[in-house]
Amino acid sequence: MVVTFQQVWQILNTDIGELLGTPGETVEAGAEVSKASLELMIALGLLGTPLAPAAAVAAGLSFVGLSRKGLNLLRAKTNNKPTPEQWVGIAFPLAYIMSFDSLVHKNDWLKVKIGVGVSGNDIDNDAKQQIDQLGELNLDQALVDQAWDYFPESKLGQALNQQLSQYLKQVGLDPNIIPLVTGWVAWGTYGCIDSLLSYEPEDIVNSFSLHRAAAQQTAPTRKYGNIETYLTEQISPNPSDPNRLQLWKVLGEDFKIPDIYVPLKAQLLDTNGKVKKQANPVNLESWAKQQLTNPEKNGQVMFIQGGPGRGKTVFCRMLADWVRQHLHPIWTPILIRLRDIHTFEKNIENTLRAAVQADFAKKDGWLTDPNTRFLFLLDGFDELRMEGRTIGGIEDFLKKVGYYQENCQQNPNLGHRFLVTGRELALQGIVTPRNLERVQIALMDETLQQQWFRNWGNLVGQDKATGFKRFFQAQHCPERVKELAQEPLLLYLLAAMHRDGKLTDQMFVGASSTNAKILIYQTALDWVLTKQRPKDLHFEITEQETEDLRRILTEAGLCVTQAGGEWASITMIEERLKEDDGARELLEKAQKRIGENPLRNALAAFYLRPASGSGVTEGAVEFVHKSFGEFLCALRLQESLEDWTEPRKKRRGFTIDNDQLAEEIYDLLGYGRLTPEIVDYLMALLDTSDDFRPVQLFERLEDFYGRWCNGEFIDILEETTLPQKTGQKLRKHGVELGQRQVDIAAGLNTMILLLELHRYAQTKDELKDKISFHPCGKPDTEGFDSKRLLRIINYSNSVEVDNFLKTIGGLLSLADLRWVNLIDANLSSANLIKANLIKADLSSANLSSANLSSANLIKADLSFANLIETDLIEANLIEADLIESNLIDADLSSANLIEANLSSANLIEANLIKANLIKANLIKANLIKANLIKADLRQADFRQANLTGANLTGANLTGANLENISWNEDTKWENVQGLETAINVPEALKNDPTSP
Repeated sequence: MVVTFQQVWQILNTDIGELLGTPGETVEAGAEVSKASLELMIALGLLGTPLAPAAAVAAGLSFVGLSRKGLNLLRAKTNNKPTPEQWVGIAFPLAYIMSFDSLVHKNDWLKVKIGVGVSGNDIDNDAKQQIDQLGELNLDQALVDQAWDYFPESKLGQALNQQLSQYLKQVGLDPNIIPLVTGWVAWGTYGCIDSLLSYEPEDIVNSFSLHRAAAQQTAPTRKYGNIETYLTEQISPNPSDPNRLQLWKVLGEDFKIPDIYVPLKAQLLDTNGKVKKQANPVNLESWAKQQLTNPEKNGQVMFIQGGPGRGKTVFCRMLADWVRQHLHPIWTPILIRLRDIHTFEKNIENTLRAAVQADFAKKDGWLTDPNTRFLFLLDGFDELRMEGRTIGGIEDFLKKVGYYQENCQQNPNLGHRFLVTGRELALQGIVTPRNLERVQIALMDETLQQQWFRNWGNLVGQDKATGFKRFFQAQHCPERVKELAQEPLLLYLLAAMHRDGKLTDQMFVGASSTNAKILIYQTALDWVLTKQRPKDLHFEITEQETEDLRRILTEAGLCVTQAGGEWASITMIEERLKEDDGARELLEKAQKRIGENPLRNALAAFYLRPASGSGVTEGAVEFVHKSFGEFLCALRLQESLEDWTEPRKKRRGFTIDNDQLAEEIYDLLGYGRLTPEIVDYLMALLDTSDDFRPVQLFERLEDFYGRWCNGEFIDILEETTLPQKTGQKLRKHGVELGQRQVDIAAGLNTMILLLELHRYAQTKDELKDKISFHPCGKPDTEGFDSKRLLRIINYSNSVEVDNFLKTIGGLLSLADLRWVNLIDANLSSANLIKANLIKADLSSANLSSANLSSANLIKADLSFANLIETDLIEANLIEADLIESNLIDADLSSANLIEANLSSANLIEANLIKANLIKANLIKANLIKANLIKADLRQADFRQANLTGANLTGANLTGANLENISWNEDTKWENVQGLETAINVPEALKNDPTSP
């Protein structure tokens, strides 16, 4: 005979006091049942009392205990012989509520929103009607089978979901959140059923054995099970895959990231990426959590920037795991390393699908599923692989993310959030979306360092931790080292080397910041080569073999950099080592001992690991931290740059002739771009080397640069060109670069080295007259070509928009650009500090947000140029042409603008504090709200200029022409000098400056 749920529930429909048991009875272990769960149980009719007795919950009974008592009551009233239908009719609703109770307890967001229940409100009519419909469901074998098969989509699961939805609606939950809760509560019911069965008699357990086995086999392959697997394997610090587990280990140590991690602080940034000076640093985790849970921020992309070693990737891992534990399924974390993305589709949804690589993301509707809402953590926008850059680059990718975030805010079927991290320098010349909520990871302050020391002591012993702390805080510890120890990665390296006796008091005396960092990396490299890692190779290595290993690692650093900076294939590294006899012999020795691929084992031992996201079938490796790869690449480049200037022993010239030099330059530099970090390491390494011959190196690179500018290496018809040869070699290993890309990269990277040598020479009296780089050739010589740099810019940009700006733009400080023609050039955000631009033609150029502080722009043509928010502090603009230039928000404080032509220029809100504008032409200039405090305006021509709201406090207007100027009551004239000697002063201004 078929019974209904209501009939079965009559068995359990009892007073709450009977279900709770007598006072003093042993309380079941576990979290106290929430008021919301008890309300739902009563609403479903499983308890027949009003809500008033719910205060008994305070006694500490867990829902496991409450459910067990319910099943005990069922057995008692059926003489220990409940039918499968009766057991399912009681157990599954109890398990469903248990799942709901568990979610309320562990989910911080839900705990706040509904933990207190509905505050005694009566059940509405709709809810009462649905309860009645649920009670009328027939409890037959088909319903039992369906519940076991896949409960979230079963008739019973759907009915309970509807009732929970009504309850959550009554609580006041957002309608778009409710399906997230009900779907995952239904999924969690399986685990609660297993928990209840563990307390049941054997005969009942056996009666459902086949159902359980089938459910356990199919559940993980369904949507919810697949997401749970993803969270366990990809997000939690305890995955079953050893390779995934290594991602949580700290640089080869036995302990994991959570064991040493301390929460970071961050500085709030404005929309232009500048630090908000009035805002205090914030706890980065708290900031991210507030951004995530604040509905008003749903349209904003959380954007975290920071330099290398600041903890961006670790933060992403820790935040993703916290969201997994405390906010899922309200937010389900998806962590994507952008270096692992191989396919950049026009549609960002497809790009995300390819990056996630999980079954739940393969379905077309995975991003519009009402039961899921994701937090996408996109780590490393600066690590987007070269293939991605060719389709629009970082700027295009960020625009898509920003647009999609806005779309998510407007579309309730989406609702996802994005958090993006990366290095600030990668934003050079990029227009970022307007909906970025930006912060910058701050250096570790003393409070955070103290927390870190405590964690370190827990791991290595308080004695060693105290010893390192004393070393670190001692007076003889160099300030440079203390500064570097504010970066988490370097703090760990210093502590680990101190623990192992590799850190001494005298190591860093007189070292610059970059040199100190190099010392740390070099010591760390020696440390792992000689002490920490040889045991992993299963044999002792000699001093010579240590050098062979060092060369293997530097070659790996170069390969990883050439392959896009993230990973390189094993075969690529093997091929580069073919000509190295020592390395080859070492690997052969290793192969005899361990029998496997010796290179793979050697690399795995030294801060490298398998690159699981590479997609390379024959194996690939990546550095545990990108900084290691950059440092090793710099070591490899240092070796070649020194070889290029090695003189012959018996004849004049060099051991490497010009043809071989060109081939090696393409081989080493014919890829992507040298990062600022690599360049800094390289120059510091060269500066301390006895084999560095700067003049000879400059002359050889300058000769190559001239030949490259003339197209000598690519305009060859009779034979294979060097760009083609290099491109073919790189393509074999998955680096897709065409001839033009290789040629452009080789030229621009050579230009970077020449600019660096030029800057280096300016600091050395003995080199100033011997090394001077002129990108267009030396002015007043036959070889000077004013348009050469403009052609290079246009050629570079032919393979990628603004490629020149992204590659060279940040490295133009102190550059000698006299008389160059850069009409219409895009140099937005370029670093031109102290650059020499005398008589340069920059008309109509885009120099917005560029840094031209202390630049020499005497007689430069800047007419119609875009100088919005440009830094021109202390710039020399004597007789410069700035006609109709756009200087909105530009900073010209203390700039020299004597006799400069600013007619019709737009200077709205420009900063001209203490600027020298003697005899400057400001006819029809727009100076609304400009700051002219203490500016020298003697004999300046202000005819028809607009000074509305301008601040001229303390300015000198002696002899200035003020004919037909505009001003208002907000214009400030306090303490103005020389107004009585100015000419054509409006009568109203003479009588009352505050009344225009």
